[in-house]
Amino acid sequence: MLWKNGRRSDNIDDQRGSGPRPGGRGGLVGGGIGTLILVLVALYFGVDPSVVMQQVAQPSTQQISPQATAALSAQDEQDKAFLSVVLADTEDTWGALFQQAGRQYVDPRLVLFSGAVQSACGYAHAATGPFYCPSDQKLYLDTQFFQELQQRLGAKGDFAQAYVIAHEVGHHVQNLLGVEAKVREAMQRSSPQRANALLVRLELQADCYAGVWAYHAQHERQVLEPGDVEEAINAAQAVGDDRLQQQAQGYVVPDSFTHGTSAQRARWFETGFASGRPQVCDTFNATQL
Repeated sequence: MLWKNGRRSDNIDDQRGSGPRPGGRGGLVGGGIGTLILVLVALYFGVDPSVVMQQVAQPSTQQISPQATAALSAQDEQDKAFLSVVLADTEDTWGALFQQAGRQYVDPRLVLFSGAVQSACGYAHAATGPFYCPSDQKLYLDTQFFQELQQRLGAKGDFAQAYVIAHEVGHHVQNLLGVEAKVREAMQRSSPQRANALLVRLELQADCYAGVWAYHAQHERQVLEPGDVEEAINAAQAVGDDRLQQQAQGYVVPDSFTHGTSAQRARWFETGFASGRPQVCDTFNATQL
């Protein structure tokens, strides 16, 4: 990705090397890939997944002084610079698309953290993976996740990382449009299987929105290099429910899917990228995912 000359967003809160800050509680939306992996591994080894979820959700008893900060490495600083450019590009894309639709886009903030973080949606460990919190309209990311994405899941390249950010921004778009609230309300009235099916459609729409951003990033700012789209598609496939379950337990359980299959995630990213129109991302009325 040709990013070094791009505009950099100021909407980044870098908390790496410091302790978690106080906050409220709510519900995490989007991402959570790390938690999914942990749960699948727990199933594989015969551990009750609820125990894993409780450990991920509860704050650590170890206290970290807000003054105790660690120096950031050159790689840390480059990661921040890269992410600020990607975030700025999503701001430009969605700001223009919302304006065309007669709406106002509100920029989200990206919080970078190390190990654990306190958000308005509750306390989360790095194992939760990247996530979006609608209560404070912030994206949360431990940049060490990118090593997990590359080394454990085989999704290499900077545009794979850009896809992760664009997907979480997609959840922010859903929040601004009121989609997320409607889906969560419907999930509360549904059976577990139906709730999972709704969550899959929510996640696939965020994948499609990531593709919409990639379309505009290329057609309006020419930032893509050869192989970038393939990197994003590979990342989408790497975090498909079927692939993660197969890796963890040797078989898949479709009724437990929450993010969609590898093929579905790749297909919806490509759908958004092919047209650049958010209207094509109506996964909730699609007869085939």
